[in-house]
Amino acid sequence: MNELRVNTLESEAIYILREVASQFEKPVLLFSGGKDSITLVRLAQKAFWPAKIPFPFLHVDTGHNFPETIEFRDRLTKELGVELIVRHVQDNIDSGKVTEEIGKYASRNMLQTETLLDAIEEFGFDACIGGARRDEEKARAKERIFSVRSDFGEWDEKNQRPELFDLLNGKIELGQNVRCFPISNWTELDVWSYIEKEQIEIPSIYFAHKRKVFLRDGMIWSAEDDVVFRAEDEKVEELMVRFRTVGDMSCTAAVLSDAVSISKVVEEIRDSSISERGARIDDKRSEAAMEKRKQQGYF
Repeated sequence: MNELRVNTLESEAIYILREVASQFEKPVLLFSGGKDSITLVRLAQKAFWPAKIPFPFLHVDTGHNFPETIEFRDRLTKELGVELIVRHVQDNIDSGKVTEEIGKYASRNMLQTETLLDAIEEFGFDACIGGARRDEEKARAKERIFSVRSDFGEWDEKNQRPELFDLLNGKIELGQNVRCFPISNWTELDVWSYIEKEQIEIPSIYFAHKRKVFLRDGMIWSAEDDVVFRAEDEKVEELMVRFRTVGDMSCTAAVLSDAVSISKVVEEIRDSSISERGARIDDKRSEAAMEKRKQQGYF
């Protein structure tokens, strides 16, 4: 990627972050410890330097996250001195507010929505900043940079505001909130190229490493925990793998890889013909799986 392209994307993202800070009273950055939210953190640092990042971080913890990302989340937020708010899906399961899935393809991914909406109401957040990108999935490609949600967290893909000439309208009615996507126009390769250029530290799980795994439905699943369902006939083996995306362990598969450095990852992504969310089983439940989740309040 050429330097001009990187700088244009960075400038746009910084502009969006500053617009969020100026137009909303109580924004929050959704931070999972994944590469996209880590990129957002670096952009926020640049947007508000030399002041500190002026909003807290929020993580909806499903309890099925990769340990490497949780460790990284806690360490980075401590180093930055920002407030980290964590809300747990398990609390809603324990209270009976949501019901956990069971079976071979069980996942807590759908259950995040209720916990996120509860947190938005609890703290009165009027804008949630996230690292979603249009190239990830077709439903996300439909969404504006400032995406207005109803007081029930619902997204109406047919009722979105125009964003002509990069003008962002953050005006909302009582009870509404906005989801904001500063890197909406970036690609996976853009993110990795930026991480390489900025020398940003990321969790080790993104790099190739030996891991106990098993194969199912042509995908590679981690066998190093008891979160992922594994049938008795699914044989465990040790392979050199890495993860292109780090959602829940129960719905995120690995890919064979020998990319042990950021430069190798960039090279691998450049040559790949498969999208990163091709390793997310939760997106394969139906053609409109992501869109339905977004309509219900998912990020």
